[in-house]
Amino acid sequence: MLIKKAVDIRSSEITPESVYRQRRSLIKALVAGGALAAAGPALALGRYDLSEDAKRYPGPDWLQGKLRAAKADDGIPNEPLTPYPHVTGHNNFYEFGLDKQDPKAKAQGLVTDPWSVEVAGEAAKTGRYNLEDLLKPHALEERIYRMRCVEGWSMVIPWVGLPLADLIKRLEPTANAKYVEFTTLHDPAQMPGQRGFFSTLDWPYVEGLRMDEARHPLTLLAVGVYGDALPPQNGAPFRLVVPWKYGFKSIKSIVRIRFTEQMPAVTWNQTAPNEYGFYANVNPNVDHPRWSQATERRLPSSLFSPNIIDTRMFNGYADEVAHLYSGMDLRKWF
Repeated sequence: MLIKKAVDIRSSEITPESVYRQRRSLIKALVAGGALAAAGPALALGRYDLSEDAKRYPGPDWLQGKLRAAKADDGIPNEPLTPYPHVTGHNNFYEFGLDKQDPKAKAQGLVTDPWSVEVAGEAAKTGRYNLEDLLKPHALEERIYRMRCVEGWSMVIPWVGLPLADLIKRLEPTANAKYVEFTTLHDPAQMPGQRGFFSTLDWPYVEGLRMDEARHPLTLLAVGVYGDALPPQNGAPFRLVVPWKYGFKSIKSIVRIRFTEQMPAVTWNQTAPNEYGFYANVNPNVDHPRWSQATERRLPSSLFSPNIIDTRMFNGYADEVAHLYSGMDLRKWF
């Protein structure tokens, strides 16, 4: 399916010369070793910084083949991709701690293979599926999306995954299914942020989408980033990506998908309903009670070079998704 991009995302040659030369050397080496042909139409090596100091996550054998065969996105945005070390080193994943560096430091022991996902609720094909079996019939695609955190920082990330709509169709939800609920792994032995009497949230973490949002072509179930498997700190092995919503809606390390007639009780909305709405659409006109949402800090950023940009309605995807909320008061349904 052809995905129409926001008007300011176009193909563009943005690769710095030093990175370009490094990638050209890699491509020559692959050709010489016969590996490039094996990669087939996989993600464009020329757009990624394959620096030696960045730890890569190849994933299990069955996923490596699907990642290599993924259909590459049709263009590079004129906004530079966020460097891989920032994407994998600056995360909110409270199951591993409150600091942005905690997930990378504490998630490396997370066991992500084998992994199973329970499908429940209003659907014909419920049950427990091994992740490999759940994904096996589906081809993967690369999608380069903006990601806007409710805290006011943002990234541009090349995900690899499958449209959630494709999986939903295969699971055959009934006419009663009005919402899709997702649940993160609850395993305090592996996730130190879930341990103790003073843990930050009620676990497990739960998020949800209205069915038309879940079926929208932009909504992605991601299993990879930057051409490799998801690192554990980014939600391995299986996470949601909804680019027009604040990042907390894109739930990580999913173990349960439930189709329901009622709006699910989701974690942040239950914890602080005056601050975190169920819809959580990026909206520069509706401030968080404790800070403005009119601008964002695009990473990489620093105290002396803060890289502040204007926030766009629906994170720049208004042309694609605004119709989903026609007639809704987006100050009430924030």
